[in-house]
Amino acid sequence: MPPPQKKRWESMAKGLVLGALFTSFLLLLYSYAVPPLHASLPSTRTPEGTPSCSPGESETAASPANGSSSSSPSPGGCQPRRDIVFMKTHKTASSTLLNILFRFGQKHGLRFAFPSGRNDFDYPAFFARSLVQDYRPGACFNIICNHMRFHYDEVRGLVPPNATFITVLRDPARLFESSFHYFGSVVPFTWKLSGRDKLAAFLQDPERYYDPRGYNAHYLRNLLFFDLGYDSGLDPRSPQVQAHILEVERRFHLVLLQEYFDESLVLLRHLLCWELEDVLYFKLNARRASAVPRLSGELYRRATAWNVLDARLYRHFNASFWRKVEAFGRERMAREVAALRRANARMRRICIDGGRAVDAAAIQDAAMQPWQPLGAKSILGYNLKKSIGQRHAQLCRRMLTPEIQYLMDLGVNLWVTKLWKFVRDFLQW
Repeated sequence: MPPPQKKRWESMAKGLVLGALFTSFLLLLYSYAVPPLHASLPSTRTPEGTPSCSPGESETAASPANGSSSSSPSPGGCQPRRDIVFMKTHKTASSTLLNILFRFGQKHGLRFAFPSGRNDFDYPAFFARSLVQDYRPGACFNIICNHMRFHYDEVRGLVPPNATFITVLRDPARLFESSFHYFGSVVPFTWKLSGRDKLAAFLQDPERYYDPRGYNAHYLRNLLFFDLGYDSGLDPRSPQVQAHILEVERRFHLVLLQEYFDESLVLLRHLLCWELEDVLYFKLNARRASAVPRLSGELYRRATAWNVLDARLYRHFNASFWRKVEAFGRERMAREVAALRRANARMRRICIDGGRAVDAAAIQDAAMQPWQPLGAKSILGYNLKKSIGQRHAQLCRRMLTPEIQYLMDLGVNLWVTKLWKFVRDFLQW
């Protein structure tokens, strides 16, 4: 009989071998699932001459987009627009807007362009048409709304010519703070940071830690610029910066602001000629308020300076947003925002047990559990009331369903995402 010491060493050796094999498998899987970042153009770019979307006569086309005009006719006097491209930026309340689009598309039987295998279009690689689930050359879609790194020509070829393009921005310092805490654990150069407040340590000397070629580095500098398809490391003095900002203005019919989400939804509702019920929402994918400290005045200034390209982008569209509000009418805007908030409050009373969001541990239904960042349970969710009248039962469930579960409900193939969730649950990450 071998001595206990030898048995213990044999057990440890087997554990190390199995651990190494399992880690190698995970790395291989992740290298397949996550595309290379530093590609100047999509590696799967659609070949020239490939047919673009050509809607047939039987397909209903939306009325022409109204560009920068925000004084469009009342929704009661126009036709709802159903062809929409939502460039989903990160950490900007975009999951809440995504839910609105999911519900509208499902309600009207519209055709979504969904990714295949995962819940994004191979982000952070550039978008390409071939990434769309069941794509065929010449196919037309009504709605594109999942995370991507934007490539205008590739997206443009999937929707009718008069599709409405929208996106949402957020104060870059606040976005950086949110991104740092949500994605920091998967950005290896942050692992060198010590102390309780790693964000403050990073902002004291970001050049010391930041590596633009580092894995997932894009999450921690000028993320809006990156998501929109531009070089997030551009010299701020380059004329390309302003050229890119003006290009966004030409391509997008409305740029929403996270800080003025209700006002943004009012403008969006009139742009798209939708009903009030279509833009009702509950805040999804929100962090627990006590999870991290807010940026102080000095750190806020440092974060803004570190994300200077995003700051210029945000300043430009903050100014244009308020011009739209002025054109819409301040008093009219105040009335419609109040109506939206009353309707949202009513739905909270009807749908949500306790009337508010709760920590992940308090969510009773697994179908209502939001996706969490690695190593934390900081994202809040909801409990659906158990007794909801037949009139509101379906709407309540749809409004509260997190992104991953809603995508599965809509028939999206998420095998990579589900496998990654299984691994995370098994390892308790």
